[in-house]
Amino acid sequence: MALFPQQFIDDVRAAADIVTIVSESVSLRKAGTGYKGLCPFHGEKTPSFQVNRDRGIFKCFGCGVGGDVFKFVELTEKVAFPDAVRQLAQRVGIPVPESEGTETSRENAAEREALLMIHETAAAFFREQLDSPAGLRVGAYLEKERALTPATIDALGLGYAPQSRDALRQRLLARGFSPGMLVRSGLVARRDDGSEVDRFRNRLMVPIARDGGSVIAFGGRALAADQMPKYLNSPETPIYAKSRTLYGLHLTKADVRKAGFAIIVEGYFDFAQVYQAGGLPVIASCGTALTPHQAQTLRRLAPKVVLNYDADSAGQGAAARSSELLVAEGFVVNVAVLPPGEDPDSFLQRHGRDAYLGRLRESRPYLDFLLDRAASGHDLSSEESRREFLRSMLAVAARIPDAAERDRFADRLAHKARVTESVIRAEIRKAAVARRTTLPAERLPSLSRRLLPAERGLLWALVHTPDAALAALDLLKDADCEELRSFEVLRVAKSLSGISPAEMPSSLLERLSTTEAQLVTAAASEPEAPVLTPHECVRTLQLACLERKRAEIQDEIDRIRREDTSSPAMAELLRRKLDLATAVEHASRPVARKV
Repeated sequence: MALFPQQFIDDVRAAADIVTIVSESVSLRKAGTGYKGLCPFHGEKTPSFQVNRDRGIFKCFGCGVGGDVFKFVELTEKVAFPDAVRQLAQRVGIPVPESEGTETSRENAAEREALLMIHETAAAFFREQLDSPAGLRVGAYLEKERALTPATIDALGLGYAPQSRDALRQRLLARGFSPGMLVRSGLVARRDDGSEVDRFRNRLMVPIARDGGSVIAFGGRALAADQMPKYLNSPETPIYAKSRTLYGLHLTKADVRKAGFAIIVEGYFDFAQVYQAGGLPVIASCGTALTPHQAQTLRRLAPKVVLNYDADSAGQGAAARSSELLVAEGFVVNVAVLPPGEDPDSFLQRHGRDAYLGRLRESRPYLDFLLDRAASGHDLSSEESRREFLRSMLAVAARIPDAAERDRFADRLAHKARVTESVIRAEIRKAAVARRTTLPAERLPSLSRRLLPAERGLLWALVHTPDAALAALDLLKDADCEELRSFEVLRVAKSLSGISPAEMPSSLLERLSTTEAQLVTAAASEPEAPVLTPHECVRTLQLACLERKRAEIQDEIDRIRREDTSSPAMAELLRRKLDLATAVEHASRPVARKV
């Protein structure tokens, strides 16, 4: 049997939320600290099937079947372990190592193990250097100017990289690591003249660990006033991808699970102060924009996030961008705002834990935060300024994934701008449709929104009968499916019409985001073909689109009648309504099935 590297298997297991995976096959309900449902492996009327998210396992106390997320996929999909691993890796967006079990695979696994050992050795070296004469000054800086206790310094593994040009390199060479592997690790840099030097010199060193605790990279803060850059970070390596890593999660994972939410701050020392305050579920994005991979990692631990970025304009702008991504990934998001000029580090040092907890309790839903932030920059008594405010907020509304939430936002926006709610709702619907074609994959609606049966039927056909599905998709226009959750999947599928049906499923999945791929694999896992043919699915979706447009026109007609019965737009709206009624009647006619 082909084998995967153990680290790869561990990464997939950590990223795949077992409750989400099981929920696609079993209707689960919360029961104590876990979830319960009817066992999918034997007939039963009383639920005896339980899932424990924290431990990552399932167990049926009726038939005795149990295991981890891989075992569940093996049993439900009737596949071997390697195929279960591949399926889950595809769903969570982790690349599958090529040529498992080959010499290349074994070499890659050995390289990753060596890189982990190099980083552990380097972390120990940097901690050891805190006891050197130069390092003692760094320790004093941490305790006096950063107000960090020795216990916090030790827990974070903070250290010191000496001024020497290759002190770390010499230590690693003495431990038997090859020069090439040291360069590969990113801890040693090769200059143009061929010489090799330590990447980090005269810097305060902050180890970066994966959520299991293994050190995989470092951040180095400058100690000299003229030292540039202020923060120097490890490059990406086979064991470190910045877009997948959340700083500090290995220390606070249990706190996040227990609290049911995570506090997200920006930098290493913001994290250090909140962590030192004790028992708070904090993680850090380390000054970079959050990514879908980071959000998915966090989603398996907690459903809610409180963003607490710097109070300056850059920090608040980052909070706005992160809010949109997190909401699109299914989080409930609040924003905690600190006084001007403060960040979590400085606020905790000056005001203490209780005052900080008060700020967290006063955190506000992200849409309210965005509205107030935008309104504060406009004079809403001015017609032109009010129009500019509405334009900026329509762009925000277009990225809200849930239609009901968009309507609620419309009501709050209308109240703030003193505009009629129906007008704002209509404009937001138009903005959402107009922007949908340009939204990146990570802004797609969250998994909480259900697929229509006709959508599910088309996705099933794309995998099992791709020739029939592609023929049907030729009849589907973008305008017919812009409001659908599967819009991006169907758009990509239509672009693949030139490939052979046998290559269709794999080619499609390769081009989709993690969220989109999950839609396809979940629909394709249905054991029986849908009742509707692909052509009938397309006709059903076209009819739903026409009905939706007709309802929107009727809403506009009703609004004009309430406000101005003499509007010249009425005649055009009535004509469009009649045309849509004719189109609906035509689309409603039954289609003869092909025999």
